[in-house]
Amino acid sequence: MITSLHRQRRERGVVLLICLIVLVILLAGGVAVMRSMNTTLSSAGNLAFKRDLVNQGEQAAVKALALFNTGGTLSAVGADYNDATASNYSAVRLDTNDRGIPLALLKDDLYNAKAADTIVRTDAVKIRYLIDRLCNTSGAASKSTCVYAPSTSDVRGGSVQESGRPPPPKALVYRLSVRVDGPRDTQVFLQSSFTKPE
Repeated sequence: MITSLHRQRRERGVVLLICLIVLVILLAGGVAVMRSMNTTLSSAGNLAFKRDLVNQGEQAAVKALALFNTGGTLSAVGADYNDATASNYSAVRLDTNDRGIPLALLKDDLYNAKAADTIVRTDAVKIRYLIDRLCNTSGAASKSTCVYAPSTSDVRGGSVQESGRPPPPKALVYRLSVRVDGPRDTQVFLQSSFTKPE
């Protein structure tokens, strides 16, 4: 009888030790799941900020196209020959980094030298934009120094009769580069090319 009591006490200690080990493993698993959920929520929040900043950056495109529309600052024929700091416009292609982002968007002092307009939103969103003419020199544009694209005003069909017509006129290409700064030090860069609206 003495041996059976001794054996029962030993078994109770082993079960307690196994239970403690299982509890530690479950606790570690719970902490890992909570950290994973926090990371996922943080990533989802950052993606939402980024998507919102992309949408906000569209304001720069509207503003840039308004400068080139009839009555805009850059709508006149000779208005795009020289830089126009008030319109955030450069008549010469801007220097870029290896990702194609103009250096003037990355450095405040360069931006202030090239641009006078920044769109500031009340919800801590700041939109900086630059328009540059894709030419190597200022002054009158030429096919040897500038980038041209086919004009969109001459739409052609697929008819064989069209083959005798001269090629459509070419239009000068401009580049709009946008940097949007948002909450939590979020930054989004957008870029698009366009021709003058006709």
